[in-house]
Amino acid sequence: MEQCKRISDKLQISGEVDSNALGYEGLVDRAIDGNKQLSILVSGVHCAGCIQKIESSLAKEQDIKSVRLNFSTKRLAIIWQGEDEYANDLVKKVESLGYGVKPYTPDIAKEETKLQEHFLLLCLGVAGFAMGNIMLLSVGLWSSSSETMGVATRDLMHWVSAIIAIPTIIFSGRPFFRSAFKALIAGHTNMDVPISIALILASGMSLYETMNQGEHVYFDSAVMLMFFLLIGRYLDMRAKGVARSSASELLSTLSGFANVIEGGNKIKRIAIRDVREGMIIRVASGDSFPVDGIIKKGRSSVDTSLVTGETLPTDIQAGDEVYAGTINISAPVTIEAIRVADDSLLADIVRLMEKAGQSQARYVRMADKAAKAYTPVVHSMAVIAFLGWWLVGGIAPQDALLIAVTVLIITCPCALGLAVPIVQVIASGKLMKKSVLLKSGDALERLAVIDTILMDKTGTLTVGKPVLQGEYDQEIMQIAVSLAAHSSHPLSKALNNAYKGNYLDIEDVQEVAGKGMKGKYNGKLVKLGSHSWCANNNDPSSSDIELWLSIEGRSSIKFIFKDSLRTDTVETLSKLKKQGLDIIILSGDRKEVVENIAKECDISKFYSEVTPPEKFKIMEELSCKGHKVMMVGDGLNDAPTLAGADVSMAPGTAIDMAQNAADIIFMGEKFAPVYETYNIAKFYQKLVKENFGLAVIYNIVAIPLALAGLVTPLIAAIAMSGSSIIVIGNSFRLRLGK
Repeated sequence: MEQCKRISDKLQISGEVDSNALGYEGLVDRAIDGNKQLSILVSGVHCAGCIQKIESSLAKEQDIKSVRLNFSTKRLAIIWQGEDEYANDLVKKVESLGYGVKPYTPDIAKEETKLQEHFLLLCLGVAGFAMGNIMLLSVGLWSSSSETMGVATRDLMHWVSAIIAIPTIIFSGRPFFRSAFKALIAGHTNMDVPISIALILASGMSLYETMNQGEHVYFDSAVMLMFFLLIGRYLDMRAKGVARSSASELLSTLSGFANVIEGGNKIKRIAIRDVREGMIIRVASGDSFPVDGIIKKGRSSVDTSLVTGETLPTDIQAGDEVYAGTINISAPVTIEAIRVADDSLLADIVRLMEKAGQSQARYVRMADKAAKAYTPVVHSMAVIAFLGWWLVGGIAPQDALLIAVTVLIITCPCALGLAVPIVQVIASGKLMKKSVLLKSGDALERLAVIDTILMDKTGTLTVGKPVLQGEYDQEIMQIAVSLAAHSSHPLSKALNNAYKGNYLDIEDVQEVAGKGMKGKYNGKLVKLGSHSWCANNNDPSSSDIELWLSIEGRSSIKFIFKDSLRTDTVETLSKLKKQGLDIIILSGDRKEVVENIAKECDISKFYSEVTPPEKFKIMEELSCKGHKVMMVGDGLNDAPTLAGADVSMAPGTAIDMAQNAADIIFMGEKFAPVYETYNIAKFYQKLVKENFGLAVIYNIVAIPLALAGLVTPLIAAIAMSGSSIIVIGNSFRLRLGK
């Protein structure tokens, strides 16, 4: 990381990047599968066309496994198989495409955004000031004629306009000229190439006409064109900055310092990124926990809303686990780090958000194809417009050139390129605030069209933590708990949690697979387990969650447990059913237990005692009938169905395999995120379709008007910027929930 800072400093001073000198191999991380990974910050990315160009160019390189450029954060993640030094070649490749490269850290990304905003604002201010002055001169030119004011006066006003306009275009046009120049010298094009050509042609023709005392002078149009283009570029950057604020806030939490205890009571302040497993850390009241850890000393309350979405504080004491980013509220505590910052739950959340931020969904692929075809199509149309109006239409070359300039400006694909990514970023950020993590960028697209939901019971509809019901004889409890202490079964754990006394010494304790625990107490056989193994023949089974204790020579005792529904499960399921969704429970539990839960949830369709293959088969049968199926589950037995469903969700308490198979993870004790995510998915799909419609309608209307010569370059600039702003504004309805 120190090397990363040196690289950043060098870049800020020189503005140039020498990949070999910088040694990007020092920033290479090891991926889980053994491949190498590099994250870099790419500047100059303005639309889907830029993303498509960078990703497709790098994907063609040798040994590349994955390339993803995040539209909102400008973070390019490259995974390959090979040597670390290959990172330098990949960076050079990105630079050769005309884009700037810096090492990626949250601080550098934030600073880069600030610099770009400041630069655009400065260019915008200069362009606006110049435009105001030129317009004062233009009013006189528009309201009179050369015969009235005299040729000499007209030429003087043209020269004054030129003196103001030419330096302004050179200065304020740099955001477009630099980007276009880098692309062209690398043998490529981007959206700034036609914009730059339009500005140069308009100002160049005006200067030529001024020098030859001509009438076709459009300095006012050229400067106003640039002014409105800069407004669109600046507003676009601001909108994307707001949209990615959630991820940036999380990333900033992973930076800073931790107070590490060394040599007894000596406290050393070190960077969070340098904290290692096993270090003892002091966390003061009001501070955030720097890494995931275990409480070693102290009692306090912690605000876990960042991770779980729960607004009420959680009490913590020695032995409890805490997560990076959560806030220590009440009193100082000491923790032992169990994971480094890059492996913390918060880091995993950020990685999931970034993974979802740039997907290969159907809508994204459509926008990429359109952006790829943009350059040859728009340049061809501009040439056809110029030649057609000049040679066939019989108008002056200057007027024909102005029409060609208008075509170059008005056909910018910004609106189309923004149609999907801006909605994705806003949706991911909004869901993150609701403690919902998207693992797949096209998950919302698939979720929006489901008609059937398959629900696991334990740990999904229910809390997944059975609680012992009723009171029992002290001796009976002591024998049962002494057996249960040797088992990891959830019911054994629940029995242990309900007992606070001393344990007995049970001899020859053994676990019988699929049945329970057995041993000897005072020379008698004692068993703790299922009804069929422990209960007497005349002891009926029930619909309760039960555990039986058998003591040789005595009657069997039944322990009853209850796994409560999540507090809002019934309400959430009711809302989902009102949306027309068909809900089915799939559970491996006994029929009586599942039937009780189904009645409590008012669900008529349920399957009990089903195995993982049977769950998968039910899902497949529904899919074959044309249904779009979502699976919600948390266990190992749900993993195949989670992976095979059209879309899937898992709670944050799910086992790793279930979370890996799911497309969406929801945190906390509530079930409401399932409904909220579905609602956002429906709105997401609506907004994406609207954005595509707006972009298509704009081009259908604007391009013919430009080709017909009915639009000036100024109006074209306003229309082009306006189309992007309309798409961005429409997308922000998702943020507002309207």
